[in-house]
Amino acid sequence: MGKRFNRFEESILVATLVIMVILIFGQVVGRYILGSTPSWTEELARYIHIFQVWIGASYAVKFRQHIRIEAFIELFKGVPRKILETVGIIIWFVIALFLAVFGTQLVLASLQNGQVSPALQIPMWIPFIALPLGGAGMAFRLIQQIVAVWRGNYDKQESEEIIA
Repeated sequence: MGKRFNRFEESILVATLVIMVILIFGQVVGRYILGSTPSWTEELARYIHIFQVWIGASYAVKFRQHIRIEAFIELFKGVPRKILETVGIIIWFVIALFLAVFGTQLVLASLQNGQVSPALQIPMWIPFIALPLGGAGMAFRLIQQIVAVWRGNYDKQESEEIIA
């Protein structure tokens, strides 16, 4: 299940990046060469970026690449370190679950209201669905992290670090 989820996130992130670059390039070409651009390209690029942020946040949890202060926690080893790591992950898990639950409520409310986007005229639940997907993805990854912490793997592995 974990490898499929990894591939799903990676595929979504790569595909949306390619589409967004094409859309923005088209906007630039249209603006400077043709003198105008369709308004839907900007809106679609914005919605794609929203998906990238939320899916990317979930993907970053896998590599433990979110911002956190480690100076204090690095002072501890063994069980005290595992407990501190677990407490932090549980707090974060509650926030991710909150995003998933209330994001789902936002999607359902948007479905009921029939709200559509201004330029594309697509139902707004489509861009809104990125929020519960990202929250649920982070929650899933955080459960994996708790398991890893209690197996003794609470340090980033060099092979997993993302090079910026």
